[in-house]
Order: sequence, then C-alpha cells, then structure tokens
Amino acid sequence: MPQITRFHVGERLSETAVHNGTVYLAGQVPDDATQDIRGQTRQVLDMVERLLAEAGSDKSRILMTQIFLTDISEIAGMNEVWDAWIPAGHTPPRATVQAQLANPAWKIEIVVTAAQH
Repeated sequence: MPQITRFHVGERLSETAVHNGTVYLAGQVPDDATQDIRGQTRQVLDMVERLLAEAGSDKSRILMTQIFLTDISEIAGMNEVWDAWIPAGHTPPRATVQAQLANPAWKIEIVVTAAQH
C-alpha cells in the first residue's frame, strides 16, 4: 500500500499530504490580511511555492488549482499576480469562485494539487 506523507501536521489539518506522487495542499491564506488583493495573492502564491518545493514539486507541476475570492470583482488584480507567477505553457486547470472565507479580512484562499518530480 502506498505511503501517505504529511507535512506541518496540526490538530485540525496538515498543510500538505503526498500520496502516490501527488501533492495535495490545504487551502492557503495570507499572513498579512491588511494588504490589497495583489499583496494577499503574492503572499499565498509564495506559500504555495514553498510548500510544493518542500514536497518535491514546483509550480510547473500543478495539476489543478481552486481559487476562492471574497469579492469576485477583484479577479483582475488576482489574475495580474497569478499570470506573472505561473510559468508560460504550464497553466493548470483552474476554478475561481466567490466565497465567504473563515476570516473576513482574507481576500483570497488557494487550494493546489500537483505532481511530484
């Protein structure tokens, strides 16, 4: 039976789980919620990048991304940061929806699934 490896295991959730060559990230949210959508998106994508590297993957290996915005009218600002971050030719399937997040100061939460190297 393939092993499951978990990173940053907490009482409620793990930040990352790896199974059979696939990396699953928990929803990533900004540390500094005082920033605008661009700043919060950069923070979250930096966290995604660090967690993927720790699990033996990178942003060019993303299989699927789910993006939750508290205000869908801010999608252009989020897309500006996303487009600069994701490598050309490696854009994954993606869903972007408006949602109420656990902390009202958060503007964005991103969930990623990726393949290991």
